[in-house]
Amino acid sequence: MKIDEHQRQIWIVDFGSQYTQLITRKTRELGHSSAIITLDEVREKFDSGEKPECLVLSGGPDSISTDETDYSFLFDKDLPILGICYGLQVMADYFGGKVSPGTQAEYGHAEIFLKNKFELPGCPEHFHVWMSHFDHVEKVPEGFTLIMESHNGMVAGIRDKDRKMMGLQFHPEVEHSSYGKEILKYFYSEVAKLDEDWGKGAMLEEATELVKKVGDRKVLCAFSGGVDSLVAATIAHEVIGDNLYCFFVDHGLLRPQDYGHIKTLQKETPLNIEIIDARDDFMSKLKGVSDPEEKRKIIGHTFIEVFEKKVHDFENEKGINFEFLLQGTLYPDVIESTSPHKKGGKSVTIKSHHNVGGLPERMKLELLEPLRFMFKDEGRKIGEELGLKHEWVYRHPFPGPGIGIRVLGELFDDSIRKVGESDQILFEELHAYKIYESVAQAFTVLLPVKTVGVKGDGRAYEEVICLRLVSTTDYMTATWSDLPREFLSRVSSRITNEVKGVTRVVYDITSKPPGTIEWE
Repeated sequence: MKIDEHQRQIWIVDFGSQYTQLITRKTRELGHSSAIITLDEVREKFDSGEKPECLVLSGGPDSISTDETDYSFLFDKDLPILGICYGLQVMADYFGGKVSPGTQAEYGHAEIFLKNKFELPGCPEHFHVWMSHFDHVEKVPEGFTLIMESHNGMVAGIRDKDRKMMGLQFHPEVEHSSYGKEILKYFYSEVAKLDEDWGKGAMLEEATELVKKVGDRKVLCAFSGGVDSLVAATIAHEVIGDNLYCFFVDHGLLRPQDYGHIKTLQKETPLNIEIIDARDDFMSKLKGVSDPEEKRKIIGHTFIEVFEKKVHDFENEKGINFEFLLQGTLYPDVIESTSPHKKGGKSVTIKSHHNVGGLPERMKLELLEPLRFMFKDEGRKIGEELGLKHEWVYRHPFPGPGIGIRVLGELFDDSIRKVGESDQILFEELHAYKIYESVAQAFTVLLPVKTVGVKGDGRAYEEVICLRLVSTTDYMTATWSDLPREFLSRVSSRITNEVKGVTRVVYDITSKPPGTIEWE
């Protein structure tokens, strides 16, 4: 069965906003199925007779004054439409309003006021939202009513009741906008008149249908033990049983908790998980390498080589021919790894994700990705629906290169040990203080510097461990976690006393942006 990701109640038309994914997330949280789609894809779908129940036009970096794109086809299908930021300007321009280059930009927090007796259930008459624009709507188009205005007198929201259209100059999808979810809910329920169609049951059913196409053929899984691969493998196993084979590659860059977790999954789940010890292969190729991107590439390429050899040996020894590769690919991975620009969109590829694309084409495996239309929080809900243990489903993310990108510079056995031991202490204390789930990700980094310290009665000249703990809901932005002083003190004391060769512990208080979550 082929499932089209655009067979959704709502299409989010991507004009290149950095927040487009968040529109989809918030929409799904409100119980509506949605998909991100490019402008050319909308045109193609419309031409073939397909259409959703509603369109949302995202923000974007372009200016109406210089953009010559024809958007007319978006407005001739009698669909409810919500325009956000640039999407509002496209709407206003098409219907005869006036969009002018700004003389005063609005970036960051802004206060808006409801106008012309417009009421939003659960919202006050004025509140703060997140703005990110320079051009602005100077004249509201005929048929539309001004419903919101910013504190400096600019148009912040318009609505056309008859055409079921609404435009917002701010971004209701971001956490910085107060009542953003309420505003989106108002549009979907009161303007577009949509019924809810998305939830755990629908997600699990769709994922299961994707796996059923396998039939009685053999599937191999590049298993990491993280929530994504665990949930994907569990769904697959419930459908195809022992036709699923999970291979876990040990590259020698794991933490103590990871080894314990995999052993637990081997014992307590019905999954057939085989551990491949490839530490020597990885470490020999990483010797002398200090550049982070080169380390990532070596680890990625070596993983493929090891996995390919194992599959080849397995097939020869047991006479089993694999036809599918199961991966825990998530929707953000798909979005970030596909350039909308190549499909008539307005943005470019953010990164190539290690999950998307799979193994070399010579292996002739078809990708099986039952979570490819879900976000991580949705995958976790499915995991709970499947009865997986809470602590498995809510494990923090761990990057594929592992400790390899948490030792800054060249990798040595002693450096890997320091990160592994210090990370284990952090892990233990997060659980001891019962704050593990209050942070989204927590880890330690070995810095390539030495500092003077005192241990016992002697001088010590040893290395520095940095603690990195962040809070986030979407991993696109993140803030450093403000944790109890006694917790940080306890972690620091244990690391400097128990991890040989570490004299100093520092705490990273950089948010994302400007920093990233990982150091490399």
